[in-house]
Amino acid sequence: MTENEIEQLAIHLLEQQGFTYLNGADIAPDSTNPMRQSFEEVVLQDKLKQAVGLINSHIPHDAQQEAIKQVLRIASPDMLTNNETFHRLLTEAIPVTKRVDGQERGDRVFLIDFENPLNNEFLVVNQFTIVENGVNKRPDIILFVNGLPLVVIELKNATDEKTTINAAYRQLETYKAMIPSLFTFNAFSVISDGLEAKAGTISAGLSRFMAWKSHDGNTEASKTVSQLETLTKGMLNPTTLLDLVRHFIVFEKFKKEDAEGIVTVQTVKKLLTRRKTKVTFYAAYRID
Repeated sequence: MTENEIEQLAIHLLEQQGFTYLNGADIAPDSTNPMRQSFEEVVLQDKLKQAVGLINSHIPHDAQQEAIKQVLRIASPDMLTNNETFHRLLTEAIPVTKRVDGQERGDRVFLIDFENPLNNEFLVVNQFTIVENGVNKRPDIILFVNGLPLVVIELKNATDEKTTINAAYRQLETYKAMIPSLFTFNAFSVISDGLEAKAGTISAGLSRFMAWKSHDGNTEASKTVSQLETLTKGMLNPTTLLDLVRHFIVFEKFKKEDAEGIVTVQTVKKLLTRRKTKVTFYAAYRID
């Protein structure tokens, strides 16, 4: 299979899980149906505003807009810090104030309806060009939930020795260096050569990218089924994807001392997956 065929297979599998397919060129800023104002934007802001309005209909419009601005203003010099800040706002909701009977009251704006996964919009987009600091990059596939780019998928061709799954990981590292704004909103990434498929977080080394092991959360997938199909069906279906984002991502802090005795605090983002139980089988490993 060529890389394009692998890409089309992945898109087809995601459509089967309930994602709507869009070609990035068809919604680019210079297209006839633009969904963003510039190539520097990585969030589909109109989609986000629409979703926030539907999910938070009890919140005044101006408070909704302020919450969205908080998300779009995340911009520290450190990519992992930005990612942690966004994750907190995504999972804990964004604190806002509103006036009730002439008094200010606190409330929270949710970006995603976690309680009702199908009450969100899931898009699979390829050919999505991003320009940052004059550098032009185009990840193979991005998964958007309510306009937020939560998952990046990088694909390579297993039959080409020069473009293995390792090369897909190196390409992700290039994206992180060249278009870091995309990774402010990243829950995790997926690398695949069409046969192997592994997932990992923004801080994970290649050895920490792991395969998904079950289609349905109950039984381990047959080894005759490609890992890409198993991961797509088991990990990226809307219900499991949002469950992982909400409940199984953590940011752990630890102290590290260098040779000169200088102590620094470092952060590691981990995706913890449930072990096999009588009820649920995600996978018997931890991605970090």
